[in-house]
Amino acid sequence: MEKQEFERVYEKNASVIERICESAHKLHASVNQTYGKDQPYAFHLDMVANLAKDFAYLNCVSEEDVVPIMFGAYYHDSIEDARLTYNDVMKVAKTFMNDEQALLATEIVYALTNEKGRNRAERANDKYYEGIRTTPYAPFVKLCDRVANITYSCLGADSENNRMKEIYKKEVPHFLASINPHSDDPRFKIPAEMVEVLAEQLIDEMMREEWIAGLDV
Repeated sequence: MEKQEFERVYEKNASVIERICESAHKLHASVNQTYGKDQPYAFHLDMVANLAKDFAYLNCVSEEDVVPIMFGAYYHDSIEDARLTYNDVMKVAKTFMNDEQALLATEIVYALTNEKGRNRAERANDKYYEGIRTTPYAPFVKLCDRVANITYSCLGADSENNRMKEIYKKEVPHFLASINPHSDDPRFKIPAEMVEVLAEQLIDEMMREEWIAGLDV
């Protein structure tokens, strides 16, 4: 979809997207979830959604997919962190969209929900990444999530920010390979433009070229 067309459709649906935003903010506040040391979790959700808004035109193939993508961005942690079930998410999605759109939105959220595990590697295991790779727009929304987290890790200079920045930097090659199905279907593609944003914050020019080369774009 052309960027101008995506922006037109987004504005057409701005009121429903705003209501989705408010609903997601309220949900995470209701379970007292925070981000970083002292930010409300809405801070992270808005970062992810803003990235989706800026870059989704690169993946979006239909006007009907714009709201589900934005719902996925706002609700991506709702099962994992805010105690919703798959059916809960579907019920919420249907208050904003038709049944087909709600299914797409819910599948994105479900795909981005970590597996049960004792540590970071177990929670983001092969099954988790397979779910992302096989769900339309899930690789894109997951990349928005990761870029948002990396951006935040680069904003501060405390020990936790520095620790997470190094973890994310080490994980990037495996992460990009794991979410990338190397599909010709735009709904599954990893936008090189977003990897550029990620690379600007973490790496030197040589590593940037290696990361981009691995995307098959």
